[in-house]
Amino acid sequence: MTDREAQQLRLAMVESQIARRGVRDQRVLEAMRFVPRHEFVPPDQAPYAYEDRALAVGEEQTISQPYIVGYMTELLRVAPEHRVLEIGTGTGYQTAVLSRLAHKVYTVERLEGLAATARERLTAMGYGNVEYRVGDGTLGWPEAAPFDRILVTAAAPSTVEPLVDQLREGGRLVVPVGGPEGQHVTVVERRGGRLVTETLIAVRFVKLIGAAGFPG
Repeated sequence: MTDREAQQLRLAMVESQIARRGVRDQRVLEAMRFVPRHEFVPPDQAPYAYEDRALAVGEEQTISQPYIVGYMTELLRVAPEHRVLEIGTGTGYQTAVLSRLAHKVYTVERLEGLAATARERLTAMGYGNVEYRVGDGTLGWPEAAPFDRILVTAAAPSTVEPLVDQLREGGRLVVPVGGPEGQHVTVVERRGGRLVTETLIAVRFVKLIGAAGFPG
């Protein structure tokens, strides 16, 4: 598709699939109008990049449907000065969206092939405020902690204690929590030394594999 066609599809995606369904954060909507989703999927999936569905991206992984990306990103409440930890780089699409919202993004991916491709793609596209790591995302990035925001893009059996421990005061963690067959988006906020948890919509993500997640 041409750049103009992709832009038209992207604008329509944001209006019909995301804004119309309740996402109101203008910074999130603008980031999703800008980031070319079709460049973050395999070539055979590019014609479907702006449809309202998840897409397979290889290695038994998926890129989330646009609405879920918008919904979970809005829940994160990212401010321009924030440092954000992303667990599950995948193809780098969510990373790109976060990069446009935050001061710095730290992203962890356990699959070396996906991580290398995402890093190469994002670097070529000019996303210079991203740090990359290949490893067990359930352990977070301790030496860069604490984080203002943490986003997990895979299903966890719990809120993942090592990640909760890496939240600063006032920080927010957004993670799909549940079993392999279905989860609920869960928000954890650190307020005054205590944790406040909210359980929201039902979703279905691939498993978060690691020491504090599901076994591989």
